[in-house]
Amino acid sequence: MHHIQSYLISWKKVGVIFIGSAIFALGFDLFLEPSGLNCGGVTGIAMIIASFLPFKAIGTIAAILNVPLFLMGFRVIGRRFFFGSLLGMLLSSIWLEVFTILKPIYTEPLLAALYGGALVGFGIGMITAAGASTGGTEIAARLIKKRLRNYPIGGLILGVDMAVILLNAFIYRDINNLLYSAVGLFVSSKVLDAVVYGLDYSKVALVISDQYEEIGQDISDKLGRGVTLLNGQGFYTHTDKRIILCAVKRQQVVELKGLVTEIDPDAFVILQEAHQVLGDGFARFSADSL
Repeated sequence: MHHIQSYLISWKKVGVIFIGSAIFALGFDLFLEPSGLNCGGVTGIAMIIASFLPFKAIGTIAAILNVPLFLMGFRVIGRRFFFGSLLGMLLSSIWLEVFTILKPIYTEPLLAALYGGALVGFGIGMITAAGASTGGTEIAARLIKKRLRNYPIGGLILGVDMAVILLNAFIYRDINNLLYSAVGLFVSSKVLDAVVYGLDYSKVALVISDQYEEIGQDISDKLGRGVTLLNGQGFYTHTDKRIILCAVKRQQVVELKGLVTEIDPDAFVILQEAHQVLGDGFARFSADSL
């Protein structure tokens, strides 16, 4: 049973992939494709191929082009990612065909690039955060990520996708299309990173107070968070200080401030964002982490 579950993804993630695929397809069908903007990746290559055919089955062409990348992803990245991405690819291909019945939004190319790129990035970000992809460059980017661990996934996808829009510009000799498509890709990558990394943040608190023992105990007992005491020294007074360092969930920030000021109204509190906090009570790192 455990062996079977290792191949599958949860129903919650299936729902996220379902919605993310729909948002991705909406951005492409409503904004990018009507303005002739290439979104890069396998979908972008499918868009180029479809322009030479009497029919515009972009979703179907993209699904066919994904086959070799999926085989590579199955062997290198893992079975669960393979099945999640297979679902993402199939759903996005279906949505791409379904949303062709909607009336396209014809607007200025820059607006199409901004709104289309934002929707595409948001949709792919949801799918990526669920541990899957729509195939294509997301798989290629994850393979690269295995070796370049310090690079954000959105930036890697942007680099791979840029090669496709450069190919598109070379074929059609259209520099304006290249520039607008590049804007769409940039927006898409930033939104993708915001969804994958930006929504996973906590707060790190530094608390300077003479009542550090009582404050630290309350943080541990009432918030259930670990506390570390740092040694410091006042610059002017040269007196030794104990500084409380702790990481809390974003929904605990108000409670933390209330707890500290109730014990010591004159406490000095510094709060700053911390993305991807790893450890007890927070996320765990794995080889597949982005």
